[in-house]
Amino acid sequence: MAHEKGFVHWKRTAHTGLRYYEHKTRKHGKRPDRYYQVRFRVDKKLYSYGVGWLSEGIPEEVRLRSPHTGFEEYAIDQMRKFRANVKDGSGPKSPREKRRMLVEAEAEAEREEAAAEHEKTNLERFFTDTYLPVSITSKSKSSSQHEEGHFKKWIDPVCGEKPIREISSFDVERIKKRLQDAGRSPRTIQYVLATFRQVWNAAKLARLVVGDSPSKSVTQQKYDNRRQRFLTHQEADLLLETLKAKDTAVYEMALLSLHTGMRAGEIFKLTWACVDPDRGTMTILDTKSGRNRVAFMTGAIKEMFTGKTRGKPDELIFTWGEKKPYREIPTLFRDTVTALKFNDGVSDRRLKVYFHTLRHSMASWHAQAGTDLYVIKEMLGHCTIQLTERYSHLSNETMRTAVKNLERGIDAARTNGQLQQANDGGSGQ
Repeated sequence: MAHEKGFVHWKRTAHTGLRYYEHKTRKHGKRPDRYYQVRFRVDKKLYSYGVGWLSEGIPEEVRLRSPHTGFEEYAIDQMRKFRANVKDGSGPKSPREKRRMLVEAEAEAEREEAAAEHEKTNLERFFTDTYLPVSITSKSKSSSQHEEGHFKKWIDPVCGEKPIREISSFDVERIKKRLQDAGRSPRTIQYVLATFRQVWNAAKLARLVVGDSPSKSVTQQKYDNRRQRFLTHQEADLLLETLKAKDTAVYEMALLSLHTGMRAGEIFKLTWACVDPDRGTMTILDTKSGRNRVAFMTGAIKEMFTGKTRGKPDELIFTWGEKKPYREIPTLFRDTVTALKFNDGVSDRRLKVYFHTLRHSMASWHAQAGTDLYVIKEMLGHCTIQLTERYSHLSNETMRTAVKNLERGIDAARTNGQLQQANDGGSGQ
């Protein structure tokens, strides 16, 4: 060995290029253990490599292939191979390089095995082991439950056992047909295919698949899912009074949404650092659109905050239990809506009252009052004016009034012109 070269005496063997030295104390059988080394020259350059200890024996694969081969014969065979590789520049040129190449080959084999396992991963296994656990921890309870229901009832029976890489738009068409045959609405079909798309995109991030979701090429019936229902002022007052008598926190969150248009998720994340009652403003961070915005307080909102004990800057304003953050609106809100019979006889979700209806009501009231759509857009935090234009029909009365004003102006101008002509004629000019 290299660090022992100055302390050992090499002995030649009967084979040219092969030598050994004996260990001072270690035995192999009754004799001292031997360490072998091969030496050869190529283009006058000397190469020397250690082969190993006699006690270690020859590699298992060589022993199985040639059971009668001795250690020295094995060493000479290795020397010939290394010398040939040095000459022609192919293959391992030393035991170290051979070991490195073996390690790399094993690593490559493991990678190929993992890749093959990836290719065999079916949709059900990925959803259960990877997607659903993340959905449960990162989404609201209702969202993750809906996704699980969509998958188990509609997606899994069609292509759950199929490797993800083999799923095509034809499989998605089969999912859609299954929903249609069961009489499900276009909106339900949209929800189920949206779940499929999200699972596919998660598999894409995990590098199990490439390309867009097969659902992208599947045509769906157009469906306007925008909420149409908004509260009258009388309904809103009744709802707030009922909530206030039952639960202060739910009442205050409802009041915030109704007066500022804040989404439930934005209310849940509101901290004291974002609230400035003196200026009458609230900074809404990390919104759905990705843009922060400022909401202005009505008198009722300002009074609500000034009446609360202010917490630390990074402390959430709305919590439950032992300072736990809300993840969804308490069921008390839904139960109150039911008790007030706001949804009696209504089957279409677009016409039902939900917590989000409060945000929609605020925007609708503004539109009816003649507030400019661009102002409503900024209040709601919409990315584009197209999202806000849904409220344009509510401002028809304002536009009708504007047209009437225009007509009055035209009539007034016409009347003034006639009077002017009469005056000019009367002066004799």
